[in-house]
Amino acid sequence: MKKFTTIFFLALLSAASAFGQGAAGIDAGASELQTYIDPVGNLILIVGAIVGLIGGVRVYIKWNSGDQDTQKAVMGWMGSCVFLMVVGVVIKAFFGV
Repeated sequence: MKKFTTIFFLALLSAASAFGQGAAGIDAGASELQTYIDPVGNLILIVGAIVGLIGGVRVYIKWNSGDQDTQKAVMGWMGSCVFLMVVGVVIKAFFGV
């Protein structure tokens, strides 16, 4: 019985110390995550700009060749660019950077 009580108290103390480290670990993880948010948001904005340039060139080529589907291409490329730009801004706003 004495052995069981000793093991129980040791397990209880180790669990309490794990919870104490857990809060500090969560705080450290949150602060480290915030250091990555700004570069990721900027990367998404850069990818959106590159997609916009490529889309503009493709729509221009379609327009010059007389394709009837130009408006559909413009809406598709513009929608993807706007989506990428909004995602970059929302990520920064969501994490408060």
